[in-house]
Amino acid sequence: MPQPETTAPAASAAAPPAGPAPDVIHNIGYRHYDGPRLGRAYVRRSLFAQSLRGAYGLGRSARSKVLPMILVGVMCAPALVVVAVAVATKMNKLPLEYTGYAIYLQAVIGLYVASQAPQAVSTDLRFRTVTLYFSRPIERFDYVAAKYAALSAAVFLLNAVPLLILYVGALLAKMPVGAQTLGLAKGLVGTALMSLLLSGLGLVVAAATPRRGFGVAGIIALFTFSYAAVGTVQSIALMQDRTPITPWLGLLSPTTLLDGVQVWLLDVASAHAQEFAPTGAAVGAVGVLLLLGTVAGCFGLLMRRYRKVGLS
Repeated sequence: MPQPETTAPAASAAAPPAGPAPDVIHNIGYRHYDGPRLGRAYVRRSLFAQSLRGAYGLGRSARSKVLPMILVGVMCAPALVVVAVAVATKMNKLPLEYTGYAIYLQAVIGLYVASQAPQAVSTDLRFRTVTLYFSRPIERFDYVAAKYAALSAAVFLLNAVPLLILYVGALLAKMPVGAQTLGLAKGLVGTALMSLLLSGLGLVVAAATPRRGFGVAGIIALFTFSYAAVGTVQSIALMQDRTPITPWLGLLSPTTLLDGVQVWLLDVASAHAQEFAPTGAAVGAVGVLLLLGTVAGCFGLLMRRYRKVGLS
């Protein structure tokens, strides 16, 4: 018996040939930006503001705020005590100079720089977030200048607040307004110089390693050992009756260098004992040049560092 002929289903006949699907262009709504372009200056200001806020833990976790705020309290506590005593006893002069306040509390300021300089630059290197900054219209100079200025401003505020407390307390104690205003102005100038010097040294050490812990340890070692070594060598020189060289030795530590600059430039008393004070016209002039050279050198080293990590 003959079999009926079978035909393939129509669907099979209409099946598309095997192979990749044709390309399709989808309109996802991209449009040209016609708004204002804020440029490098805006990015630089934003980076400065963000870094300054971060130096006090603002915009960061609650744990990040603890140490900066504790150090602010420690810096202000002696000023509050001095003001309370001055007002209660009706002193006619503060027991310490405005320019000497930062010298006496150098350990607190050094600890602050050691804790915040690595936070400003080391974490960017470790997590490679620096390239995100340079995806914007910003250059290496802008990054270094913003970070340097932000940490310097943070250190300046750390010491300026207790100086203002001393000033207000002196006025409450009815001390001469002119003398106190002049003293405050000199103290703020000294604070600005200290902020530039310590911030520059701290940032150079911190930028040398992406490990924040190594940066903290390196900065503490730099500030502590240099001050201790200078004091030790000066003591040895005094014991050997080589007193002419002791003022020059004071230029080898950041804090004593600043003290010598303040003595010569601002005409104030040294915060150190007379035999250890870096006093004298020649010492002061060399100290100013050394301080300015150190600040410029730190900025140059930071520029070199960020060139070597490919941020050109």
